[in-house]
Amino acid sequence: MEQLDLISETVEAARDHGISLWLRGGWAMDFYLGEVTREHGDIDWFAWAGDSAPLAEMLVRLGHTPVPGPPPDLQLDFVKNGLECSFTLVDRDAAGRVVVAGGPWAGTPWPDGLLDAEPGRVGAVEAAIVSPLAQIEIKRMMPVWDPSRPRRAKDVADIARLEAALRRR
Repeated sequence: MEQLDLISETVEAARDHGISLWLRGGWAMDFYLGEVTREHGDIDWFAWAGDSAPLAEMLVRLGHTPVPGPPPDLQLDFVKNGLECSFTLVDRDAAGRVVVAGGPWAGTPWPDGLLDAEPGRVGAVEAAIVSPLAQIEIKRMMPVWDPSRPRRAKDVADIARLEAALRRR
């Protein structure tokens, strides 16, 4: 699977460059569950805002092409071999909470424990992931936080999968 290979390549390169990344969205769920549950349109990540320049340089060296999009202090978008990757930038506030790094919501806290999960795995590929409880909260709250983004059927299914997995553990 091309996306899984791209995740592996990105994780390895980031590790070599001292850049912390966390999978978010559908791939974070799959890495928590330990299996690919559905087709994914893209690969979503979180990265520290302070790492945005070295991250962008690393991705270009790996053959990614920058894609114009949201403000660069909020998110970096890239494409490689037709596969889209977006890196939402996070920061810490004075209280130590993980917050939105830029754009109109700069300084808004993300859910508690966002980056505290153990790494996840699909096959031989291991990656840091957004915690499952934070994944659920984000999927539940996104339509409230941003009414232009209605709840999607895949988000409802993802919430159910994550909640079932949490009950089993």
